[in-house]
Amino acid sequence: MGPTMDGTKQQRRGNTRQRILDVALELFAEQGYEKTSLREIAERLGVTKAALYYHFKTKEEILVSLFESLTRPMEELIEWGRRQPHTLETKQEILRRYDQALAGAAPLFRFMQENQATLRELRIGDTFKNRMRGLKDIIVDPDANMVDQVRCVSALFTLHAGMFILQDLGGDLEERRKAALEVAIDLVTQAHQDAHKP
Repeated sequence: MGPTMDGTKQQRRGNTRQRILDVALELFAEQGYEKTSLREIAERLGVTKAALYYHFKTKEEILVSLFESLTRPMEELIEWGRRQPHTLETKQEILRRYDQALAGAAPLFRFMQENQATLRELRIGDTFKNRMRGLKDIIVDPDANMVDQVRCVSALFTLHAGMFILQDLGGDLEERRKAALEVAIDLVTQAHQDAHKP
C-alpha cells in the first residue's frame, strides 16, 4: 500500500469523525443531549454502532470533541492576541475575530444555552470560562479602573448578545451582529482611551 492510499484512508477517517460530530450536534440541538443515544446518531449517519464506536466510545466523548473543535478558534485568537502589542487596533481586531468565531460556533452556543446541567456535569463550562478570561486579559489594560474593566468584559458579552439574546429586537441576525460589534468596539475604545489619558 503506497503513501497515497494511506493518506486517503486517513482523510476518510477524519471525514467520518467530522460527520459524526455534525450529526450529533444536529440531534443534540433537535431533541436535547440527554434524549439522544449513540444508536440514533449511528442510524442518522447510516453507519453501524460499531463504526461509530471506532471513533467515540461515549456520548460524553462526542460532546467534548464538539466543544474542542468549535472553540479552537477562540484558543487560536487568544494565542494570536498575546503576541500582539497592547494597542487599540489589536483590541478592536480581537473583537472582530471573536465575532467571526462566535458565528462559526453558533450551533454549539445554542446547545450550551439549552443544556446547562450537562455542561456543569462535564465541566465544559469551566473550559469556556477560562477562554473568556484569556480574551478578557488581552483587551483589559493591566491597570484599568473598575469601570473600564467592566466595559471590556461587557464588550465580549455584547457580542454574545448580538448572536443569541437580542432576537426580540427584530432585524436579521447579520444586522444584530453588526450593531453588537459596533457597540463592543465602542466600549473597548472608550476603555482604552480612558486608560491612556495623558
